[in-house]
Amino acid sequence: MTDTPPDIIETDLPPHGLGARLRNYLLTGLIVAGPVAVTMWLIWTFVTWVDGLVRPLIPETYRPETYLPLNIPGSGLVIAVVALTLLGFLTHNLVGRTLIQLGDRLIDRMPIVRPIYKTVKQVFQMLFSKSGNSFRKVGLVEFPAPGMWSLVFLSQPPSAEVAKCLPGDDDQISVFLPCTPNPTTGFFFYVPRKNIIELEIPVEQAATLIMSAGMIQPGAAPDESQKGFAALAAAARTAQSVRNDKENAA
Repeated sequence: MTDTPPDIIETDLPPHGLGARLRNYLLTGLIVAGPVAVTMWLIWTFVTWVDGLVRPLIPETYRPETYLPLNIPGSGLVIAVVALTLLGFLTHNLVGRTLIQLGDRLIDRMPIVRPIYKTVKQVFQMLFSKSGNSFRKVGLVEFPAPGMWSLVFLSQPPSAEVAKCLPGDDDQISVFLPCTPNPTTGFFFYVPRKNIIELEIPVEQAATLIMSAGMIQPGAAPDESQKGFAALAAAARTAQSVRNDKENAA
């Protein structure tokens, strides 16, 4: 007996009824066309948004629609990618670095702009830099009550100024607890490293788990997802307990 493909929907209606077949066909069509439609809509929205930002900055003489009978979507995105690539190329040489340093010195003299610019620059550097290690690991934290566990993204240890103000002598780490279904919002706090159960799952799978409210579990079939994730958490917790026992014995 072969398994039903994931894109085929079966209902609890009589299998040979016309209504059941039509409903199954409709739901299967939604599963096939829905992700494609949503993906295309998101891409179209992003492309048109970038075009709206870039095109007003381009003189009409250099716009493709000036010489063509129709408007070509995405031309602004192409120009933005080329401009950013050229900017990165220029930044890698001595002249570009000198200009960047002069710009940073100029912004340092602006009281209101300086903290905003520095914070945004550090965030971009941490997100896109190869040497950055923020949000590369996933863990479990006992929150919001004992016996309840939440997924968190592990960041960096606190700075010396913050670490000396935290109570206790435990090794602290910064964590971000995302909310469901929008993982871009959540809570940021410091927690002792020994209270975190690190999970061997990618950040992308953890984000999918959060956005789906647990309906899509990482690394498990749909009918065994809950058991698989519970076993993963139990194994990680056991390993964490063994490690803590070794540290206390030492």
